[in-house]
Amino acid sequence: MLLLKRAYEPAAPGDGFRVLVDRLWPRGLSKERAKLGEWLKAIAPSEDLRKWFAHDASRFDAFRERYERELAEGEAKAALDTLAARAKKETVTLVYAAHDEEHNNAVVLAALIARRRKRATAK
Repeated sequence: MLLLKRAYEPAAPGDGFRVLVDRLWPRGLSKERAKLGEWLKAIAPSEDLRKWFAHDASRFDAFRERYERELAEGEAKAALDTLAARAKKETVTLVYAAHDEEHNNAVVLAALIARRRKRATAK
């Protein structure tokens, strides 16, 4: 199972393996309170893409396309593959700091992992 949760929401037992998917640490959040299993910077949007997007919902579709291209190669692809495999075996919660719960990188990651699952089960 794959869940999404803001970093500022309290961790819960049902969260399973919690992974921060942002490049920057959430402001004002202690490591103890975050209760993360991993901080996966490699899967976060590049610095340039993050700055370009600037959490502007009107740019989200273009952000998604660019971010998915970044996730298709190199270290980001390997990190995504590992995360997707883990999500098949156990509950994984993608933790993010953005205020907008509908337009952020965790939403893109979750949709991408879900599409992969559909393709794998369709074979």
